Amino acid sequence: MSKDEVPHIMLSKVKALKGYKMDSLDGEIGKVKEFYFDDHYWTIRYLVAEPGSGGRQVLISPYALRAVEKEKKSVAINLTKKQIEGSPLWDSDKPVSRQFELEYYGYYGWPAYWNGPLMWGDYPYIERDPENWTENSEEEKKWDPHLQSTDAVSGYHVHASDGEIGHVEDFIIDDESWAIRYLIINTRNLLSGKEVLISPKWIERVSWDESKIFVNVTREAVKQSPEYTEESLLTREFEVGLHKHYDRRGYWVDDPSPK
Repeated sequence: MSKDEVPHIMLSKVKALKGYKMDSLDGEIGKVKEFYFDDHYWTIRYLVAEPGSGGRQVLISPYALRAVEKEKKSVAINLTKKQIEGSPLWDSDKPVSRQFELEYYGYYGWPAYWNGPLMWGDYPYIERDPENWTENSEEEKKWDPHLQSTDAVSGYHVHASDGEIGHVEDFIIDDESWAIRYLIINTRNLLSGKEVLISPKWIERVSWDESKIFVNVTREAVKQSPEYTEESLLTREFEVGLHKHYDRRGYWVDDPSPK
């Protein structure tokens, strides 16, 4: 694969996935409400399942996902209802804590994504085969994730190196690593009013207290960047052209898909 070739992956808008049915191995458990991602790798760590009346919200890790079936508007989950019902209780009124995550990952027996130097611990993608899992030693690189809600971050003001360019409208994720590949930025009347894509890799810093995201690009570069529309398809050519416009290295070079 050449450095400019993008692996074939499925890219989806977060808002488009909201409302999808979440089908366990023995029936529906609810619908997709929102997503939680970490502010280090900008990768989806949990889908929030909104149950029917009387149920509780539960978190589903991408480790449990079998497929996103867009034709059926559903997400297939490789867990039973009983497994999900027995998972650690999550208080949706509070942030996702490390204590909860330790209990959650311990309950399902999955390798913790924060134990290791890559997006999913020892892997740049989700390794679902237990035979390939490795034991982390005390010397392994660990990091402290801070989880954010896609609902909460939508609307954040985005600033280029020389001024504001708009606000976060939505997120685009892929179904291999569940990384957020792009933020959809609505430039409103600040620039041309079009929607553009910004990679999380171009983010310089985030002020969570001020609800602001700062990116290392200029307002003029954003103004001249390829426009993203509802009708446009995220083809390989579009992504390569976008990265070349900003003279940036493609994410597919650093985060290869599983072979």
